[in-house]
Amino acid sequence: MQLNKIPATVVTGFLGSGKTTLLANILQQVTGKRIAVIVNEFGEQDIDSNLLRGCAIGCEDETPVGANNSGIYELANGCICCTVEEEFLPVMKQLVERRDDIDHILIETSGLALPKPLVQAFNWPDVRQHCTVDAIITVIDGPAVASGRFADDVERVEAQRRGDENLDHDPSLRELLDDQLDAADLVIVSKTDLLDADARKRVEDVIRQRVPSSVKTLFVDKETFAGDPMQLEALMGMASASEENIDKIENHHDKYHAHGEHHDHAHDHFDSCVVSLGEVDGDKLTKALTELLTRFEIYRAKGFAALPGKPMRQVVQAVGKRLDTHFDRMWHSSEARKTELVVIGKGFDAAEIRKALSAAEVERVS
Repeated sequence: MQLNKIPATVVTGFLGSGKTTLLANILQQVTGKRIAVIVNEFGEQDIDSNLLRGCAIGCEDETPVGANNSGIYELANGCICCTVEEEFLPVMKQLVERRDDIDHILIETSGLALPKPLVQAFNWPDVRQHCTVDAIITVIDGPAVASGRFADDVERVEAQRRGDENLDHDPSLRELLDDQLDAADLVIVSKTDLLDADARKRVEDVIRQRVPSSVKTLFVDKETFAGDPMQLEALMGMASASEENIDKIENHHDKYHAHGEHHDHAHDHFDSCVVSLGEVDGDKLTKALTELLTRFEIYRAKGFAALPGKPMRQVVQAVGKRLDTHFDRMWHSSEARKTELVVIGKGFDAAEIRKALSAAEVERVS
């Protein structure tokens, strides 16, 4: 690897596995690096990328992480591995042009992305000359893999599959997990505080079937990286040069194409809506959203809430019937205090969703 190449870390894994949390920890704790972030977003609203813009409490000048670290680039037009030439390469060319201002690139793929086509793009002459893949990190949900579901919420993954018209692969979740593990330079197992000894062994067995002993596995929970930037720094200095060996990996997707298999992309109907409000009563918003999760088939609800008198922005996340909230950062003086939620599901009326959530509003955006 040439020392003057920009190292890029590719983080892959299903929805809900913990990819965004890992990247947020890196951006909040790793200092002294100018980091560009590419996010392969799903849905109408760039909620995940907005989360990554959040900065740690007490950061100077109220500047979001990302603004000083070379920026966030959202790719929202389909699974990144299926739109490499149309979506990913143009962004990489932009970053190459800014290479003197960038120390590292972080790439968060969508939950359905195959690492191989993405990493192969680093062998394109315009990219290879200036960039290298420092490592492919595959994040897997420990409890989900232990139970045989493989994804935290299978319906959310299926909603993502149905919602991407550019998707050109339709493997089972197990096959997709296999392909993500095959490409891994490091495997991170999340939520391990929820695993007992037997469940952990089941996860280890799944990994061992696909991953050679030379590839390390890191078992983490939400406290693992808290206040420990040295561990996060280590994740960004593996120097694997993954693009040099990626062609040797034969995954399920390659076999399907080699055997002339037909891919059924299952473009079933699904619904999504974005709700924009002013400041809201937190308790009323939680109650309204909880009732909607019970009444409708909602795969995912995620966004931010502005609460009267609260200097910090509240993150709202719902998966299935589970709803969580937490404060992530101070509101910046230059941004409007508003509430934004994206709701993704099936068979619901967007107007009814908006009406129910609007009942929590205490101040409308002018």
